[in-house]
Amino acid sequence: MALKNQYLIDLMETVKKRNQGEPEFIQAVTEVLETLEPVVEKRPDLVEAGVLDRIVEPERQIMFRVPWVDDNGKTQVNRGFRVQFNSAIGPYKGGIRLHPSVYLGIIKFLGFEQVFKNSLTTLPMGGGKGGSDFDPKGKSDGEIMRFCQSFMTELCRHIGADLDVPAGDIGTGAREIGYMFGQYKRIRNEFTGVLTGKGLTYGGSLARTQATGYGLCYFTNEMLQANGKSFEGKTVVISGSGNVAIYATEKAQSYGAKVVALSDSNGYIYDADGIKLDIVKEIKEVRRGRIKEYLDAVPTATYTEGCSGIWTIPCDIALPCATQNEIDGESAAILVKNGCWCVSEGANMPSTPEAIETYLSNGLLYGPAKAANAGGVATSGLEMSQNSERLSWSFEEVDAKLHGIMKSIFKACDDAAKEYGMEGNYMAGANIAGFLKVAEAMKAQGCV
Repeated sequence: MALKNQYLIDLMETVKKRNQGEPEFIQAVTEVLETLEPVVEKRPDLVEAGVLDRIVEPERQIMFRVPWVDDNGKTQVNRGFRVQFNSAIGPYKGGIRLHPSVYLGIIKFLGFEQVFKNSLTTLPMGGGKGGSDFDPKGKSDGEIMRFCQSFMTELCRHIGADLDVPAGDIGTGAREIGYMFGQYKRIRNEFTGVLTGKGLTYGGSLARTQATGYGLCYFTNEMLQANGKSFEGKTVVISGSGNVAIYATEKAQSYGAKVVALSDSNGYIYDADGIKLDIVKEIKEVRRGRIKEYLDAVPTATYTEGCSGIWTIPCDIALPCATQNEIDGESAAILVKNGCWCVSEGANMPSTPEAIETYLSNGLLYGPAKAANAGGVATSGLEMSQNSERLSWSFEEVDAKLHGIMKSIFKACDDAAKEYGMEGNYMAGANIAGFLKVAEAMKAQGCV
């Protein structure tokens, strides 16, 4: 879909010039601006106020050196990032990604997406993101602790419970959050809800581990029901095998679906009889092993090296939960050819523009990441609320609030798509609904 509005064409050219060498960020901005054309036509006041010119530019970009000492006593150096993208509706909120692929463009794309995702949750949270090109894989607990302490030594001066509240992401789980929180507390001499995804013994929230995967299925179930369908008896393929994939599998199975595949960065498993989730949890959550080990317990399953082949497995519903751009146009065409009629995203921007075009042109139900995977940050927002009140809610309370938020997100996407003449296009609906709340706040606050 090409831009037709001259103002947006010029804005997109400016974005490309300012952010050369950052294809993920340019991709994310392009997708949003293309769906906002009818809003721009209908709301010239937002153009006049410079809202769109400002919303594509981060409020603040922080880059810093992260030196740490490995187990051999040798100094290693990584690069750290925090992009505070937009605070119009609340403190910056977004995860910390630790992965060798991390660079400024990745963090900016994630921060930009986070602005709209957080807006959709209905909670008062702005958008931000952070991370480092540090790779936790193969590192000892001591090495990870020393890295996290060094990372937080610099980051702590830029964050706070009412300023910027980071969370976990790829490579940043409960262990890493714990080390970062401990260092923040030691340096700042204060115990505040400055990070989410914390352990339950020091201010964490029940259901946070399950939140993104559960929320993905709550959103998808709403989308299915609105179109006269359900999970019951359907075959589902899920990429990834971290928290999001594991708990999306758990919730999809509880809805009566048969999940037949999971993956990690090395390859994927296929179990025609349905994934045995207890075995996957033992491998991934207890042993931190590789998904290939599933075959040791279930020899009737198959394992294939490489990740992209997972989308050649016939399914009704595909839930990509691994990483950005994991489904390209070719993989999307294979999904369609093999009978897939629904794709809903648990990872951040897992589908390329060509893949999304394939979904929409073939009439698939498509749940975009900024709506479908918002359950994680929604529950982080609920953790912030519990920390502010010095309370701890039960699993059932948090899960019920999460379910309600995901239902409201789908309704907002559905309503916005209908209002702007794109019924059934939930990607457009998510972008429009998320944008309008932030845009109104930016306009009300003046040119800041």
